[in-house]
Amino acid sequence: MAAGVLAADQLSKAWALSALADGHTVSIVGPVRFLLTYNTAGAFGLGGAAVPFLAVVALGLVVFMASTSSTGSDPRLALAVGLVLGGAVGNLADRMFRGRGMLRGAVVDFIDFRVWPVFNLADAAITVGCLLLLWAGWRTRE
Repeated sequence: MAAGVLAADQLSKAWALSALADGHTVSIVGPVRFLLTYNTAGAFGLGGAAVPFLAVVALGLVVFMASTSSTGSDPRLALAVGLVLGGAVGNLADRMFRGRGMLRGAVVDFIDFRVWPVFNLADAAITVGCLLLLWAGWRTRE
């Protein structure tokens, strides 16, 4: 799952970089559109100068999750961990390779709802994965 998320994320970002260059937008439905932006801050534009530190922490969490994840026979956990890992690696790749120094790169964002910060497939995968982890944990307690 993580490899699939990473591949889809990087392919969609490559598409966005070529198709949405020079301020070009693509309307999807209603207010939803594709608009190329670069996020040099953290999630939702927060973090600013702390981004390299946060990226190192995220990298550590990715390594920790990958090395200790035992999803057992629960497909919800396997799906959730795969989504979070794939999304995290996708955005970390941007931080590492799309900028002016190690962990100072800009994340490519292009999905714009106009009422929410612009995001990408990696962000969506991380969000859905975290929601699945919460749901799986809640269901386990019952």
